[in-house]
Amino acid sequence: MRNAALVLGLIAGFFGLFVGLFGYGWVSLTDNYQEVGEATFFFESPGFVKFASFFGPLCAIAGGAMAKVRALWGGGLMIGAGVLFFAAFGFNVATMFPIGFSVLGGVLAISAGKPDEPKAHF
Repeated sequence: MRNAALVLGLIAGFFGLFVGLFGYGWVSLTDNYQEVGEATFFFESPGFVKFASFFGPLCAIAGGAMAKVRALWGGGLMIGAGVLFFAAFGFNVATMFPIGFSVLGGVLAISAGKPDEPKAHF
């Protein structure tokens, strides 16, 4: 299960990079060119979107990398990444894979006991 959590965390972080690049770029674009935001849309909290755009993929990748050795911490980071993606962007066609993969990887990492590694969570 820890190997599956590792793979899911890395995939979620990879897909999350694209979501984060779009989110951070859109906030920067609408900050510099107000007419683009007026013609389309503004994010309600651009500071939080910038925060989640950077730390969401970072937490997913780091949590996936930690899943083999520190499964509890890695699982918590991956679930946190899913929550960040959901809170910043909502659940839609662009975020369903980063949210789903990171939360599933987090659940698998947290529920992994001794079968994969001789050491439990603590």
